[in-house]
Amino acid sequence: FIPSRDFLPRGSGIVTRRPLILQLIFSKTEYAEFLHCKSKKFTDFDEVRQEIEAETDRVTGTNKGISPVPINLRVYSPHVLNLTLIDLPGITKVPVGDQPQDIEFQIRDMILQFISRESSLILAVTPANMDLANSDALKMAKEVDPQGLRTIGVITKLDLMDEGTDARDVLENKLLPLRRGYIGVVNRSQKDIDGKKDIRAALAAERKFFLSHPAYRHMAERMGTPHLQRVLNQQLTNHIRETLPSLRSKLQSQLLSLEKEVEEYKNFRPDDPARKTKALLQMVQQFGVDFEKRIEGSGDQVDTLELSGGARINRIFHERFPFELVKMEFDEKDLRREISYAIKNIHGGRTGLFTPDLAFEAIVKKQVVKLKEPCLKCVDLVIQELINTVRQCTSKLGSYPRLREETERIVTTHIREREGKTKDQV
Repeated sequence: FIPSRDFLPRGSGIVTRRPLILQLIFSKTEYAEFLHCKSKKFTDFDEVRQEIEAETDRVTGTNKGISPVPINLRVYSPHVLNLTLIDLPGITKVPVGDQPQDIEFQIRDMILQFISRESSLILAVTPANMDLANSDALKMAKEVDPQGLRTIGVITKLDLMDEGTDARDVLENKLLPLRRGYIGVVNRSQKDIDGKKDIRAALAAERKFFLSHPAYRHMAERMGTPHLQRVLNQQLTNHIRETLPSLRSKLQSQLLSLEKEVEEYKNFRPDDPARKTKALLQMVQQFGVDFEKRIEGSGDQVDTLELSGGARINRIFHERFPFELVKMEFDEKDLRREISYAIKNIHGGRTGLFTPDLAFEAIVKKQVVKLKEPCLKCVDLVIQELINTVRQCTSKLGSYPRLREETERIVTTHIREREGKTKDQV
């Protein structure tokens, strides 16, 4: 995009391993600066390329690793139109070097982070010597922009197509139509780059290619890098103009809510008793909410290290209590003997035909009494858990030790009162 300037790393394999946010800014003088070393102005663009490579390696390592942390570069020049471009890694299917096994999904997620934004235009770049239907760029663009409202197709490597074939149908927007159409470009080959072929000469060669090619001659004015630059600038300007009203209303609503908040603080008096009371009520209310969430579950701060609150109480009822009951032992032989004595003693001197109710009651009462201790133990364990939960919930009141102490005292006293009634019922 910058005549006579070449500063983006090129080569085989995955070269772009971090997003590069490139801001082109029209200026009388020509220089570049990076956000990570703002104090330095680069006038040698070979140094810019080296810095991009060094900064990429600094975060991703030298063995083909990737990172979603962007590099921010600003280029000031009299030869550019105001544009912000984001250069993203190409989709890679098979991991090489230090790349993780899920490299494809990592890059997809990284790309989606940028292209999902409604305010961005998507430049879907596809080589002409590849079937357009297999284009990863177009496929991903369609996922986030199904109507094709903000996707611009770019077709590269038109000079590398098999003889007798051309991309005319694509470039005329007939094969896979996009609302904003396709633009063809012919970039320098790796051999040209290695031979330091001048970008101006490359642009002249590109123009000559389109003017002399029978399939593209009739649309040569709508092809090439300079035309892509103009289209991008114009479409971005229009796109910004279209998105400004919604952005403006969004900002206005944010401003209104901030002004409302500011208004509340204008008359702020730290020692205002009404404010103190409100703060106190909010804290007590929050304590109630936290306590309920810990007991009932579905809290927003879920403990993943250990059981807490209601889950521990649940465990007492369903694991600890049954275990205590199972531990109770009785000897069947003794029980039979006791039943026999109970029946005989109730009959006294008489000989009875039926087993009297009183005998049944006497035996059952004796057995039921054995349940008393595990039940009371269960109550004790539950009470302990409730008190622990209270202490966990009052930790937010740490800045107010007196309030914390009083809250714990009141709630614990209430729990103790209920404990007495519960034990009576048991």
